[in-house]
Amino acid sequence: MRPVWLLVVASTLAGAADIAIAQARRSGFVDMSPATRAMQADDAANPGMLSVLEGAAHWSRPVGPAQRACADCHGEAARMAGVAVRYPAFDAATHAPITLEQRINACRIRWQQAPALAWESRELLSLGALIGTQSRGLAIEAPKDPRLAPFVERGRHRFEQRIGQLNFSCRDCHDTLAGRRLGAALIPQGHPTGYPIYRLEWQSLGSLQRRLRNCMTGVRAEPHAFGSLEHVELELYLQSRAAGMALETPAVRP
Repeated sequence: MRPVWLLVVASTLAGAADIAIAQARRSGFVDMSPATRAMQADDAANPGMLSVLEGAAHWSRPVGPAQRACADCHGEAARMAGVAVRYPAFDAATHAPITLEQRINACRIRWQQAPALAWESRELLSLGALIGTQSRGLAIEAPKDPRLAPFVERGRHRFEQRIGQLNFSCRDCHDTLAGRRLGAALIPQGHPTGYPIYRLEWQSLGSLQRRLRNCMTGVRAEPHAFGSLEHVELELYLQSRAAGMALETPAVRP
């Protein structure tokens, strides 16, 4: 039988290991099975790349009364390298941060004179995936515009605020309990490194806001509407929290 002091030391070391796991930032990619990691790493096997190809078709297709394509203003999609790592970004027209999806729709309305694309629609997700893929491997940037500071702070508050009937916050799972297991599933740190992301559970591509709404439903809270300022502020804080990590779009997760 082990002496009490040895059990105390072992318990202390285990607790320190848990803290180290929570503090060392890591992408959810690291915690996936070898088969899922291989699927993401191989463009021929990554199911999200089908959406990227679809996005490339939309990029070059004239739409709306203006009969303009994204390529008419921006040129080849490759020229969008470095864009996705800067969103959400401050929008001078609305005096608030907007996501990449909202920027796509703003351009669509203004320059193509076409109606906004619906949230989680294949076209919007595929365009986001196409733009995001151009920045794969680049570091996510911390919000630099001083006008974003109050929105980042509100996003931090939302990350730490306990919500729902289960009285959980984002921080409770993705900081405090990161690296532990909920049933068979490993709790990730929740960094937005791969959105739009292909989840095997969904059998489709999905946005970060879809994932946030899933989490809110999971703790039995009323999810915010797609495109709401609450979601955008939370995305902005998550961007600052993941600053310096490499973008993986389109990532693959279980």
